[in-house]
Amino acid sequence: MAPSTPMDPVNARQKTNKQRAYMTFLAGNGDYVKGVVGLAKGLRKVESAYPLVVAVLPDVPEEHRELVRSQGCIVREIEPVSPPDDQVSYARDYYIVNYSKLRIWNFIEYDKAVFLDADIQVYDNIDELFDLPDGYMHGVIGCFCEKTWSHTPQYKIGYCQQCPEKVKWPVEMEASRPPLYYNAGMFVFEPNQSTYESLLQSLKVTPPTEFAEQDFLNVFFEKDFKQIPLVYNLIMSVLWRHPENVELEKVKVIHYCAPGSKPWKFTGEEPYMDRDDVKMLVKRWWDIYNDESLDFKP
Repeated sequence: MAPSTPMDPVNARQKTNKQRAYMTFLAGNGDYVKGVVGLAKGLRKVESAYPLVVAVLPDVPEEHRELVRSQGCIVREIEPVSPPDDQVSYARDYYIVNYSKLRIWNFIEYDKAVFLDADIQVYDNIDELFDLPDGYMHGVIGCFCEKTWSHTPQYKIGYCQQCPEKVKWPVEMEASRPPLYYNAGMFVFEPNQSTYESLLQSLKVTPPTEFAEQDFLNVFFEKDFKQIPLVYNLIMSVLWRHPENVELEKVKVIHYCAPGSKPWKFTGEEPYMDRDDVKMLVKRWWDIYNDESLDFKP
């Protein structure tokens, strides 16, 4: 079935003569499809001028593809990307799913794109991101305070780039100070055939690490990374790890990536999930998801 017409009537591409899009990713037959539907409706609610392109792996069932098409999304099937041969056999599926996101660099009909994971919701218009300077990977830096980062020197030292003055990087380790590290659930990039081929070639000789494509992209684009404000990708855990950095009423993008925070799986039983701000943000996501007035109307 051919893709549906892009999401909204406002076609800024005619004004700029540039092809632009939001992009997300979907694999398997699980409930992440709810995240894609919610994201599509959220972008419509804030009156974004650009379509949402969904890169899907072959294992996404037709009923899920049709569901996101019915929300005005453009569905693009991609082939899986495997980790280097004979590595990480114990978690091969995990790496295939995550590395397959690299295929979006091959969507070269678009001049610029904003990638958003399906567990993200947009609460204010962010179309201004498409006007960021070309030639860079733009993203929001992450937090190293969670135990998931216990394997890193940052965690062991107590240093976090969200609050670099609280625990300073040791002077005697200055030569090994890590570069800024961004969360790859949201970034602004430019699809490009040459970059795409370089990504896949580099992957062949890069040993997989714990955070898969996020670690890989941070290394690949290290010299081309430009930091953007926290309001464009508020990782849920920053609410309790760095509350001094958050003005929640100004945040435009919420990333429901903390354990237990995904709205469609939310029980409130996991650590920090009983917080009022967390419960408010989960309810806010469901309000958009359940709002039939935000359904796509061709």
